[in-house]
Amino acid sequence: MRRLLTGILTTTLLLLNTLVLICPLLVFALLKLVLPGRGRDQASRAVMWVAETWSEIDKAIFALCIPTQWDIRGVDTLDPQTSYLCISNHQSWVDIPALIESLNRRVPFFKFFLKKELIWVPLLGLAWWGLDYPFMKRYSKAFLDKHPELKGKDLEITKAACELFKRQPVTVVNYLEGTRFTEVKRAQQQSPYRHLLKPKAGGVAFVLAALGEQLDALLDVTIVYPGNRAPGFWALLDGSIERVIIDIQVRELDPALCEGDYEGDPVFRQKIQAWVNQLWEDKDQRIEQLRAELR
Repeated sequence: MRRLLTGILTTTLLLLNTLVLICPLLVFALLKLVLPGRGRDQASRAVMWVAETWSEIDKAIFALCIPTQWDIRGVDTLDPQTSYLCISNHQSWVDIPALIESLNRRVPFFKFFLKKELIWVPLLGLAWWGLDYPFMKRYSKAFLDKHPELKGKDLEITKAACELFKRQPVTVVNYLEGTRFTEVKRAQQQSPYRHLLKPKAGGVAFVLAALGEQLDALLDVTIVYPGNRAPGFWALLDGSIERVIIDIQVRELDPALCEGDYEGDPVFRQKIQAWVNQLWEDKDQRIEQLRAELR
C-alpha cells in the first residue's frame, strides 16, 4: 500500500508540474512564429529556460517522494555553454529521468532528432518545435533509387532546421541501439555484446553530418540499474528503485567523422562503423564493471 500511495503522489505532482509549465512553454513557442531574427532567438532561450525549470522541479519531486539514489559520475567538467553529442545505452523509460538528473543545467537542454511527421502530434509537436528539436525528413534507399535527384535533400533540410544551433549551444541525444534493450532482442539479434544490442551507425552519422561543425565533444553516458532486468517507469514512481548509476565520460570528437558521405562512400561508412563498434565494446565492458558494484 505504501508503494501504491507513493506512486500516486509522485505521478500527481509530476502531472501538475507538466500542466503548469507547458502553458508558458507554448506561449514562448508561439512567439517564435511572429518574432523576427533576434527576437526568435530570445524566445528560444525562454523556452529552454522553462524546460530546464520543469526538469529541476521534477528532480525536486523525485527527491521529496522517492528514496532512489542517483549515483552520478563524471559531471565535474561539463559546461552549459559547450555543444555535445550524447550517446547512451537504452533500457527503460527511466533512462530519460536519469539523463535529466545528471545533465540538466550542466549541459545545454538536450534534444532528439524526430521524424517530420511528429510535428503534428497535438500539443507535444508544438512543444518539440518550441524546444528546437530538429524534425528530419529522411528518404529510404529504395525511394532514392527511384528519385536520385533527391539524394542529399534530407540532409540539407535537417541542416537548415539546425541553423539555430550556430547561435546557441546544444546537446543532441542519440540512442545507437534504436530501441530499448531486452535479453529477447539481444538473442534475436545475436548481438556480440553482453549488455547491449547492436549499434546502428547510420543515425549517428546523420547527426554528425548535419551538426558536426557545432559539436565540441562526445558525452558517453552509461546507465546501470540493480538486478537482472531494467525497471519499468512505475518502479521509479513508487520508489522501488534503490540506486541508479549514471557514468559520464567526455570524449573528443574527431572532425574527420563529420566530413564524409556515409551513404555513398563505403570507406567512410566503414570508418564510422568501426568507431561506433569500438565505443560499444568499451561501453559493454563498462556496464559489466558497474553492474558488479550493484551486486
